[in-house]
Amino acid sequence: MKFSKYVLLAAFGLSASLSFADEMKEVRIATEGTYPPFSYLDKGQLTGFDVDMANAMCERMKIKCTIVSQEWDGMIPGLVAGKYDAIVASMNITDERKKKIDFSNKYYATPARFITVKDGGVTGNSPADLAGKSIGVQVSTTQSNYLEENYKDSEIKQYKTVDDAAMDLANGRIDAVFSDAALLYVWMKTKDGACCDFVGGDVINEKYFGVGKGVGVRQGEAELRDGFSKAIAELRADGTYDKINKKYFPFSIY
Repeated sequence: MKFSKYVLLAAFGLSASLSFADEMKEVRIATEGTYPPFSYLDKGQLTGFDVDMANAMCERMKIKCTIVSQEWDGMIPGLVAGKYDAIVASMNITDERKKKIDFSNKYYATPARFITVKDGGVTGNSPADLAGKSIGVQVSTTQSNYLEENYKDSEIKQYKTVDDAAMDLANGRIDAVFSDAALLYVWMKTKDGACCDFVGGDVINEKYFGVGKGVGVRQGEAELRDGFSKAIAELRADGTYDKINKKYFPFSIY
């Protein structure tokens, strides 16, 4: 795809209508669609924080975008293979991932946390606290990598989605779930999640979780990457970001 012309036009505030009509190829953005409140289906339509941010960034960059759903464990391979042109799916910016793809600046950053059933006997989140316990986590995530390397005395159970793991926790099949704190906070506000609460404090480790979540693009597409970074800064500056944030969370996730 040729990004340079229309990204530069957008960056300098020039009219891109002729270029869009005559030359622009649609920018396809992948999100997961099973990660509420960041991306999920509502009446058959993709919505959520990631989706709203993707649309806002595209509008600011004056590019036409289509958002598609992609299962998490195929997200990076699909981008590299050209199935879509960017990822807006709460993906942590890590050194390991940067070996395969490139990232914009962060558009949000929240810690990882553990949850467990209230009064279920788990009182801390250290490896010793969870030795002999079963912990649910989404497959192919930074949280999964962290558990595999640091909680060797626990049973790590991999799930296709965090919701699947959370429901097994609510039904007494596992002892804890480890995921993004903001996602777990929202789930615990639901009827199913009322069973559970955070245990221990924030888990912050740049080696595993990077510096935040960014827009993923293929390596070598610096203009598209920088266009997303510029759009994020502008949305932060003009208050649009805060409006989207408050739609989903009662606290800042930046």
